[in-house]
Amino acid sequence: MDIQKLREKLEDFSKALNRLKEALERDQSDDIVLDAVIQRFEFTYELSWKLIKAYMSYSGIADVKTPRQAFKEAFAAGLIDEGDVWLEMLDDRNLTSHTYDQGTARRIYEKVKDRYYPAMSRLKEAISREIEP
Repeated sequence: MDIQKLREKLEDFSKALNRLKEALERDQSDDIVLDAVIQRFEFTYELSWKLIKAYMSYSGIADVKTPRQAFKEAFAAGLIDEGDVWLEMLDDRNLTSHTYDQGTARRIYEKVKDRYYPAMSRLKEAISREIEP
């Protein structure tokens, strides 16, 4: 993986993170907003672990194959500081793709707002610091 591809992955992740933030800033009493946040969370989550995978490959740290492995390696490398939040995020991402229940969606929305979005933002900052000149 070359630095340009890694920067492109960071840019894609940053755009998705901004779109997630935009959805989180809307009125959550609207069910369409709730659905949008969940969908944008799913998309941003997928980009987050793929960004970690690319960073690990670029840095020569590890050859990551799964999200769980990506988060463990990122924690070990100091890219993320709350490994438990990322593993919880993994579980919730799996929940959102296999079931749709209003109560579950609302609980995950709250976690995205309070825990997952901030964790993803910190990941963006950590990788930006590592790869920007």
